[in-house]
Amino acid sequence: MNSVTAHLRSSHTANAPTGRSGVGASRSSFAADRFGRVWRGPDGDPTWARPALFGLLVVTAAAYFYNLTASGWANSFYSAAAQAGSVNWEAFLFGSSDAANSITVDKPPAALWVMALSVRVFGLNSFAILMPQVLMGVGAVAVVYATVKRYFSAVGGLLAGAVLALTPIAVLMSRFNNPDALLTLLMALGGWATMRAIERGSAKWMIAVGVFIGFGFLTKTFQVFLVVPFFGIAYLVAANTTLRRRIVGAVAGLAAMVVSAGWWVAIVSLTPASMRPYIGGSQDNSFWNLTFGYNGFGRLSGNETGSVGGGGGGGNAGGQWGTTGITRMFGSEVGAQISWLIPTALILLGVGLVVRGWRPRTDLRRAFYLVWGGWLIVTGLTFSFMAGIFHQYYTVALAPAVATLVGAGAIEMWERRHTVLGTVTLAAATAAAAIWSFVLLTRVTAYGDWLRVSILAVGMAAALLLLAIRWMHARFVPFVIAAAVAAGLAGPTAYTVSTLAVGHSGSIVVAGPSGSGMGGMGGGFAGGARAAARAGGTTGGFAGRAPGGTTGGATAGGAPGGATAGTRTGGGMGGLLDASTPSTEVVAALQSNASKYTWAAAAIGSQNAAGLQLGSGEPVMPIGGFNGSDPSPTLAQFQAYVKAGRIHYFLASSGGGMGGGSGSGSSITSWVEAHYTKVTIGSTTFYDLTQPTSSS
Repeated sequence: MNSVTAHLRSSHTANAPTGRSGVGASRSSFAADRFGRVWRGPDGDPTWARPALFGLLVVTAAAYFYNLTASGWANSFYSAAAQAGSVNWEAFLFGSSDAANSITVDKPPAALWVMALSVRVFGLNSFAILMPQVLMGVGAVAVVYATVKRYFSAVGGLLAGAVLALTPIAVLMSRFNNPDALLTLLMALGGWATMRAIERGSAKWMIAVGVFIGFGFLTKTFQVFLVVPFFGIAYLVAANTTLRRRIVGAVAGLAAMVVSAGWWVAIVSLTPASMRPYIGGSQDNSFWNLTFGYNGFGRLSGNETGSVGGGGGGGNAGGQWGTTGITRMFGSEVGAQISWLIPTALILLGVGLVVRGWRPRTDLRRAFYLVWGGWLIVTGLTFSFMAGIFHQYYTVALAPAVATLVGAGAIEMWERRHTVLGTVTLAAATAAAAIWSFVLLTRVTAYGDWLRVSILAVGMAAALLLLAIRWMHARFVPFVIAAAVAAGLAGPTAYTVSTLAVGHSGSIVVAGPSGSGMGGMGGGFAGGARAAARAGGTTGGFAGRAPGGTTGGATAGGAPGGATAGTRTGGGMGGLLDASTPSTEVVAALQSNASKYTWAAAAIGSQNAAGLQLGSGEPVMPIGGFNGSDPSPTLAQFQAYVKAGRIHYFLASSGGGMGGGSGSGSSITSWVEAHYTKVTIGSTTFYDLTQPTSSS
């Protein structure tokens, strides 16, 4: 009988008079005991550990919630789909862009499910869209803490949690409505469950791993599979059970993964095409085409039919997705988003594997390095060499691995501080963090010279003092440790503060100070305007854009927040990367007699349609999906919809898509322009599909 049960029973026996007051006292005692247990944490933990964790989570949540609604709809593509799912259960299930279910987004819908449920509860507003992402980000910090703390110490867990909480791209994605926040949380949970499975030799825990990975697939398809190889290898190598049971556990995990992802895939695949929306991102209305093509091998090779620019891949020589190669994660396009502590993590990983190398097969710390180190190496190399669509924010998938390795490795070496290997490794890890922060900060002008010089000076001084830590008086040790931690985290903290200070909107966003996104079109500009300008496209006249593509948040016509982002008069490249905000006149026109139509309007590309849909609350057909290049609908289908009176307006000048894939968007545009009356509503030009021209 454990001590808690014994205490409760003895307390109940001694203090259980027959009156109601005795029951109340017992319940109060039970509640107080449970609260104390939560506050103190498990037996054996330092008394400060649990309060420190709560402090970390509270500060992280407060920072992530700060200025949250300044981003308005953030990525309107996903916000519109969340709006659709909040009013229509079919749209919810399939992840449709519009409540009339013309086409889905180009990802499975797990992340949309969370947002749509939030909108159902809290209404359609910026906070309801973005609040779940904050909770996911804070949850990932808690998971990382719990994992490192269990195998290394509460100090290591707090360091790992702080590293993750301050990683710039993790901060941004925890405040933005792309699927990456949920993906990162699910992968972190998968790593945590893998370690528990190894520790206990448990097939049940491997089933939990499979469930997390399966739902990760329903969040962002194959990207989650990058962590699977070393999850499996570590379990097969180190699990505390027999080889036969290790194999059974691995198979059980794979089966759970297939089932937890496969149920939704089966529904989509078995539902007749006529009874569900078109699968966005595919060229044949097939989820398998989307998964293995546009979101699969096409990302590696660069041959992605229907993608921005039509595929073709950047290759080592560079291209629209940036230069590939082993240094990609450290280059000017990506480095400041994620790489601040990657050199430190790699040093600690390498030495950690060396010192644990000859331990027994079931050594949990070596298994830890396999799980999280394998995650970092496989995912990092894949991102470095993939020639297809690549955006800077993808690198948030590296953040939990970097954080855990820094927290765990620092403790491993601190425990060996009385050896030359321990002190040299700590000094090298600290120096690497300081030097690399100095390099990254030379690439921006936002902080002047003082920050990078201070980081370099403090970091190198701390590294030198760590070499002498064995002979140092105990009273000075905390100051050296504090200097080393400060040197490692000061740069990411500065970028985090800059990220929190402004809103972010559009399809391609970056963390840090304004102007820090320096990549090609796939390099990660904040918002769509700059990407369009670099690509030779047009934004159609955005007004009120903040530097770096961020917005002050809300807009007229129903968008949340404060300042206006402006009204785009047409579409073009910018309209396919970021949504505009409809004027009050446009909103009124779309809402007028909307019940008579299946779609209040149609526009080329999901972002163009999203702006109209979010502003009016009415379904708007996104012709061609996200890129405007999917064959949905065909010209014949669109003509049939118009003939049946199912579409009211067509947004003029919304282009024909961003290259590759179907040309139905251009065909539809040409047909509408030739046969229907052009009308100006506010300052926006539409075609009224209920008013054919006299010539037609």
